[in-house]
Amino acid sequence: MTALVAQHLRKTYRRRGRPPVVALDDVSLSVGPGEVAGVLGRNGAGKSTMVELLAGARAPDAGRVRVLGLDPRADRRRVRCVLGVQLQGAYLHGALTVRELVRLYRSFYPRGLDPDLLVELVGLGASRDTRFEKLSGGQQQRVSVALALVGAPRAVVLDELTTGLDPEARRSMWALVEDLRADGVTVLLVSHLMEEVERLCDHVTILDAGRVVARGTAAELVDRAGLRPSVTLRTDDPRAADLLARLPAVEHVDAAGPRLTVTAAATGTTTPADPSHDDLLHAVGATLAEAGVVATETQLRRPTLDDAFLALTGSALEAS
Repeated sequence: MTALVAQHLRKTYRRRGRPPVVALDDVSLSVGPGEVAGVLGRNGAGKSTMVELLAGARAPDAGRVRVLGLDPRADRRRVRCVLGVQLQGAYLHGALTVRELVRLYRSFYPRGLDPDLLVELVGLGASRDTRFEKLSGGQQQRVSVALALVGAPRAVVLDELTTGLDPEARRSMWALVEDLRADGVTVLLVSHLMEEVERLCDHVTILDAGRVVARGTAAELVDRAGLRPSVTLRTDDPRAADLLARLPAVEHVDAAGPRLTVTAAATGTTTPADPSHDDLLHAVGATLAEAGVVATETQLRRPTLDDAFLALTGSALEAS
C-alpha cells in the first residue's frame, strides 16, 4: 500500500472583489512506505495548501487524497492515529511547559512514545520545564516536531523542519528523520534547504505556481535540467583548449583568457557523487600532464539540486 497519495488535486481560493487564486492545479504525489519525499517550491507555490489537504485540514475542489488507504476527512479520527503533522509556525498554549505539552498530546493517542524520552530526543531536555512562550523560535519548532511524533505515527509531514535551528540542532533533526526512515516511517519533507533535501530525500517534487514542474531523485532532476559537471582551470598554454576539446568525456571547452571551463559530455548517469565526475577531473589532469601543459587553480564543480531548481523554474529558491 502506498503511504501517501495525492491524485489530480485542485484547490482555488476565492477572494471578494478580486480574481480567485489557484493554489493547486492538477497536482499528484505518491510516497511509499518508509520513503522520505521532498517538496520544493517558492513561497506561494502551493506547498502549504498541499500539506493541509493531506492532513485533512482542507478539502480539495477536485482530486483525491489517501493516507495509508484512509480518507483524511472522512476517516479523520483514524488518520490522526497514523499521521503526524508538524506545521511551520504552529500556535500552542504559551503557559504550558515543554513537558506538559508533550504529555498532553500523548494523552490524545491510544499508543505512542514516552514523552520524556521524546523531549530528550528533540534536544529539549534542558528546557523541559520552560513555558512554551519563553522558548526561542528554534526551540518552539522542536516542540512542534515532538508533538508530531508523540503518537508514534506511521507517516509524518514535516513543514520547514529546521527553520530557525542552529547547525548543530539542524543535524540532530536530520538524524531524527534518518531514524524514522530506518523504522519504516514515511516522511514528507517540505523544505527550503537544498542541502537538507539532497541529504534526506529519496525523491523530490518541485512545485511552481501550483503545478508540478518536475519530480524524481536529485540526480534525475539535475540530469533533466541538462546540467553537467565541469572543471575550471588557469593556463597560459594555447594548446590546452584544443587538447581538452578532443576528449570523449568533454562536451565543450569555454575560454575566457587564461581561464578554461571544461564541461562534461552527457552520460545518462549524472549524480551528485557520480564517479564519472572525478573521471572528468582525472582525464583533464592526465591529458594536460602528458602534453606538458601547466595548469593551476584546477577545480571540479558538480551540479547541485539548487542548480536544477534554478534551471527548471527560472529562478533560485533562495530568491523567494
